[in-house]
Amino acid sequence: MLQTLTERLFDDGDRTDLDPFALFEEWFALAQEAEPNDPHALALATVDADGMPDVRMVLLNQRDTRGFGFFTNFESAKGEQLHAHPSAAMLMHWKSLRRQVRVRGPVEVVTPAEADAYFASRHRGSQIASSASEQSRPLDSRQALMDRVSALEAQVGDGPVTRPAHWSGFRIVPVSIEFWKDGQYRLHDRVRFTRQSPDAPWANTRLYP
Repeated sequence: MLQTLTERLFDDGDRTDLDPFALFEEWFALAQEAEPNDPHALALATVDADGMPDVRMVLLNQRDTRGFGFFTNFESAKGEQLHAHPSAAMLMHWKSLRRQVRVRGPVEVVTPAEADAYFASRHRGSQIASSASEQSRPLDSRQALMDRVSALEAQVGDGPVTRPAHWSGFRIVPVSIEFWKDGQYRLHDRVRFTRQSPDAPWANTRLYP
């Protein structure tokens, strides 16, 4: 009987040619069925100018064999941090599955066409909110934000909302992807895939829990 990719992942004699991106898709498909809310939520870690780590939840809204993409205001704290230090780590934890995936790697900016396509797919309210919010900057009151939203709604009317120049996406190009599955008595299963560069082949190893 054919094994699932996950079964092969934790079979110490049968994982030499596994593709971590294909494994991720298998796990993500399960999460979409099992997680009650936001299976694409991830914790994103960056560093600021002083080397102080920063972490926040964002949504995984683009993924393929190039890497894992998310969208944001480039003038936000994470946008400025990633432009200054273009490397990041992310963690996706699916509590209902008792599994998690960790990713580390350099970061690249998505193309304008990719950013336009994703922005166009968003709910109109989210498009307007992205344009109205000066993300991460001080805000006098919530009413001040809602006033900006109302002014923008009046300005665009029934017309399309144009993607702001400062709103786009980043892609983490992984050099490390770790798969973790919960085990009894904290005897968890962990396998980490690594490569020296985005064009290099993957190697993998089992880790102590």
